[in-house]
Amino acid sequence: MRVPFNWLKEFVEISDAPEALAHRLTMSGFEVEAIERIGDDAVFEVNVTPNRPDCLSVVGIAREVAALYGRSVNLPDLTIVSEAKALDFNIDVLDAELCNRYAGRIVRNVKIGPSPAWMRERLEKCGVRAINNVVDVTNYVLLEFGHPLHAFDLNLLKGGRIRVGTPRSVLQSDNPMRFYTLDGEERRIDPDMLLIWDAEVPVAVAGVMGGLNTEVKDLTTDVFIESAYFEPTSIRRTSRTLGLKTESSYRFERGTDIKIMKKALDRAALLIKDLAQGAMYGKLDIYPKRWHPYEVKVRYSRVNHVLGLALTHGRILESLQGLGLDITEGSREFFIVKTPPYRRDITMEEDVIEEVARMVGFDNISPELPRTAFAADDAVSTAGKIMPLKRKIRAAFLTSGYTETINYSFIGKADLDLLRLAADDERNVCVRVQNPLREEDAFMRTFMLPSLIRNLATNVAQGNRELRLFEQARIFLGRPGEALPEEREHLAALVYREKIKSLYRDETPDFYHVKGLLEALFADMRLSGVCWKRSEEPFLHPGQSADIFIGESKIGFAGVLSPLVVNTLDIKAQKPSVIVVELDLTSLMPHIGAGADYRAIARFPFVERDTALVVDASLDAAAILGHVRAFRSDVIEDTAIFDVYQGASLGEGKKSVAFSVRYRAIDRTLTDDEVDAVHAELVQHVSEKTGGHVRA
Repeated sequence: MRVPFNWLKEFVEISDAPEALAHRLTMSGFEVEAIERIGDDAVFEVNVTPNRPDCLSVVGIAREVAALYGRSVNLPDLTIVSEAKALDFNIDVLDAELCNRYAGRIVRNVKIGPSPAWMRERLEKCGVRAINNVVDVTNYVLLEFGHPLHAFDLNLLKGGRIRVGTPRSVLQSDNPMRFYTLDGEERRIDPDMLLIWDAEVPVAVAGVMGGLNTEVKDLTTDVFIESAYFEPTSIRRTSRTLGLKTESSYRFERGTDIKIMKKALDRAALLIKDLAQGAMYGKLDIYPKRWHPYEVKVRYSRVNHVLGLALTHGRILESLQGLGLDITEGSREFFIVKTPPYRRDITMEEDVIEEVARMVGFDNISPELPRTAFAADDAVSTAGKIMPLKRKIRAAFLTSGYTETINYSFIGKADLDLLRLAADDERNVCVRVQNPLREEDAFMRTFMLPSLIRNLATNVAQGNRELRLFEQARIFLGRPGEALPEEREHLAALVYREKIKSLYRDETPDFYHVKGLLEALFADMRLSGVCWKRSEEPFLHPGQSADIFIGESKIGFAGVLSPLVVNTLDIKAQKPSVIVVELDLTSLMPHIGAGADYRAIARFPFVERDTALVVDASLDAAAILGHVRAFRSDVIEDTAIFDVYQGASLGEGKKSVAFSVRYRAIDRTLTDDEVDAVHAELVQHVSEKTGGHVRA
């Protein structure tokens, strides 16, 4: 907001230069972004925060300056002697919840013309274009007192009546209607929008803009001045729906002063009388919903605890004296604050503490590092180890060419429905956000895959043909009967590319690249007992996915996204390949190895043997590998599966799984006879466990 320095000095005594005042205001929470010199005046560009609509005026800033300097605010003389004539005019407030108070004055025999130079100059300094003396007065008082006013041509108001209500309450109709505003545009008015009506038709959109049918023009002789308090959310909703932002709606939707509206009305009537030679008549004031102040209990100890200061009781109360708060000392422990109508932002103890901080001055509060409690060495918590782990994971994925994403922790029901989770899946138990911006973000996410799928759809729509994404964040699992959800650290990754033939492209399936990255990561974490089992996740390809276990505990999944899900995403690509991964880092943490075991480099050569077993097609290759590793022998060094084959020659429901075993002794070179004997025992052991036989 633009505030002329000379105008400000009319309300409060200021001895400091503009630059010094700008610093004091900035340190009290009202940042002066710039000072523009215009002649002998200085215009402040003040950044007023949304919770302080009372300072969207010269008087409002003057109150802050007075509080900072221990001065008083001097308002202009508003003594009015009205014409001794009866008013043949009525006001009806039909929607008291949307209009808590409505007042008006009639000024007759005005002479419309240009405003005096001093008023035009002040309006221009504040960025407002001068129109005529009556309209300029309403804009001038808006800037001065911060309360919007509107002037109607009285002779165009039919029936000598003003009604305040929605089309639903006035017309008893739920049908939308049309209305021309002052800018000449035809607006669609919804049945719940608050309007100002005369005895027959609407004449203004309440709190937003007047109507073209009652505009003050050069031939206007009598005016009706409106001053009202409109419910902020109603004005905000109307302004947003109409796409119409005005100086009035900007203030009304943040909340105006229901008390000062009377002073603003009288100030405007006096100025119109002086500048347009009008004759004033009595005032109409309808006040159906009274304002009641908030009462806030503030503890002295809490003030010092929050601010990190050691202020005395007297210093705390002294800092608040100039803010217009009604303060009552309750006891040695606390005091009670009653808020004035222009400070509706003060509703709780922390709001009063903020006022103390502002008045003391943020620059007078010494910075101090926060104190953090650390767990004892013998009880290092999981939370204490999660950050090093996440840094390690981030480095591994970034090195492998992945891009880190940061998504909001919200999902919609449609995201879960897309993945076809079972009804009893714990990921369906969501925590609902109380005030979601949209229904697509109405729930806290219970796992991270939906967020990456959204990223996939957005990137593919933008023409990206290859993606490697990962994200580390918390998920929130709802717990029936408990107020707070269970929070767990998760890792998710997604790889996407179109399967386009290329001369130099590596044709290894993407799943194995991802699996290799995870296995290298597990090895770096020194995880033992990791096994891969056929996945039962409904959103993964049943034959190209795996659940990841450590012992009996499932820590995640990896695999190809189901074609049913991919088709739903409407990805216009040739044979798209989408690999997804999600790991529960919280479940994984307890299994991370505490240290590494080192041994000397082998001095003797190894010997390898390969064997292919024919087993049931339903048997997981990981199960075979597990049986191989379970065979106890001092000379088995490593095992691996290198081929899986299915064909008619094996018989229906059969497959061939080929595995290799590396043998090595630490004290000698093994002979072929020794290796053959151990390998034969191993093959027999695995055959018995799996019910298979050696492939011929």
